[in-house]
Amino acid sequence: MENVKSLNKWANAHTYLPLDLVRIVLGVFLFMKGVSFVTNAQYLHDLISPVDQYGGGMFLLHYIAPAHMIGGIMIVFGLLTRWAIAAQLPVLFGAVLVNFMGRMHSESLILAIIVLLLCIFFLFYGGGKHSADYYFKMQQ
Repeated sequence: MENVKSLNKWANAHTYLPLDLVRIVLGVFLFMKGVSFVTNAQYLHDLISPVDQYGGGMFLLHYIAPAHMIGGIMIVFGLLTRWAIAAQLPVLFGAVLVNFMGRMHSESLILAIIVLLLCIFFLFYGGGKHSADYYFKMQQ
């Protein structure tokens, strides 16, 4: 627990507005991806079809879109940022794996890797100084 507190102190002392803007863009992107999965469920089903043979396809269908939508909104506002990012990581690891197991789409693979790396960064960095996490911490 002490490591997380020291990470938070370091991140708050070294925060920059461009990093917060990257966090917001990441959240908007994830939210829009979730909306696209909800509006086109067949596309999502086709994406996870290589993994569906191992079971859990229905669970994945009902987890991915809400995780992206709710997590994306939370990331935009910086509310429970690390928890919202943690909910994205299994989906993003799966996205990278699906591109290797299924039909390889280099654009999708590169995008999935970039989003995964950004999420890993913000998992350690946190919400930053311009976030709800920082605001609520200062109110205590």
